Amino acid sequence: MSDSDFGHIVKGARVVLCDDHNLVRAGVRALLEREPDIEVVGDTARAEEALELVGALSPDVVVVDIAMQGTDGAPLAAALGQRFPDLRVLIMSVHRSAAAVRQPMADGAKGYLLKDAGPAELRDAIRALARGDTYVSPQGQRSRESRPAEHGAGANHELSPRQREILELIALGHTTKEIAVRLELSVKTVETHRTELMRRLDIHDVAGLVRYAIRTGLVTAES
Repeated sequence: MSDSDFGHIVKGARVVLCDDHNLVRAGVRALLEREPDIEVVGDTARAEEALELVGALSPDVVVVDIAMQGTDGAPLAAALGQRFPDLRVLIMSVHRSAAAVRQPMADGAKGYLLKDAGPAELRDAIRALARGDTYVSPQGQRSRESRPAEHGAGANHELSPRQREILELIALGHTTKEIAVRLELSVKTVETHRTELMRRLDIHDVAGLVRYAIRTGLVTAES
């Protein structure tokens, strides 16, 4: 392939990976390291290490799993964007709803990639961010364009994907311990998310959370 074949691709895009699944992280690294224009300069399984790693390695793009064990990738993505204004954050997520896509992008992420995307799409997304563009997986883009924006202080788009996930499980009747086991989180982390949910939505009991989830269509009354 000649230099002209790369077109607008930024050669030598430096990438850091942040994902708590070792096999996923290793697989993504192996995939990207085959590309002559992408260099994986570091990776971490822990969100708390990501800020330090980015500061030390100065990557162009950070790929962040939005639902890492024991934490939430959304606040990490926002913190990265605030501390490193030139950094391009690419979110990886299983959530494809309009609200799920909208919030990380509003918080400063420049890309949103669905986890069922193929290798070519991952490479395209990283290259798009590295050259200064934004990228949203086609399915997520269609959801974002087709769904009307929510309104009001308690709108779903103000919640992170992890918070919506926990809200849905609460509304379905799961206990804090059951949610913790199901999502591989600590009980304390689930309790923290529940407290933050109530604060953001200005709701003060579990029954109110259930009513909110039904009213916004997150669950149905028959669920």
